[in-house]
Amino acid sequence: MQRKSLDIWVGFFVIIGALALMFLALKAGNMSSFSLEKTYSVSSRFDNIGGLKPRAPVKSAGVVIGRVADIRFDDQEFRAQVMLQIEERYQFPKDSSARILTSGLLGEQYISIEPGADEKNLANGDQITMTQSAMVLENLIGQFIYSKATEEKAPDK
Repeated sequence: MQRKSLDIWVGFFVIIGALALMFLALKAGNMSSFSLEKTYSVSSRFDNIGGLKPRAPVKSAGVVIGRVADIRFDDQEFRAQVMLQIEERYQFPKDSSARILTSGLLGEQYISIEPGADEKNLANGDQITMTQSAMVLENLIGQFIYSKATEEKAPDK
């Protein structure tokens, strides 16, 4: 009887461990926020998407309203085309803008949508034309170093 009780407790902790590992895998893969809500697709084009990845959150006012569905390179305009899946319960005006932001200093990147003032709303297949690309840390550091180097070379007046 003692052995059977021990086996049950070991089995219980093995199941708890497996569930914890599954939870961590879903969190790491950004799949834990899987939703069955109906969505509509909206596209946007960016000059630089930085480290944006598919399944990254789409937020407005800090609230997750959708996910990045797909990222492609447009070889006609030489820009990144990002497909967004936004939950149908969230409607945005046609003149809304999208920009790529970073959570924290070195956190994950996400798309933020700022609502516009148009009376018509975005519909399935529409495009957000006003976009702001990601701030790439390496580019900012390079610009800072370049500006400091030019300041040192400029003669004092």
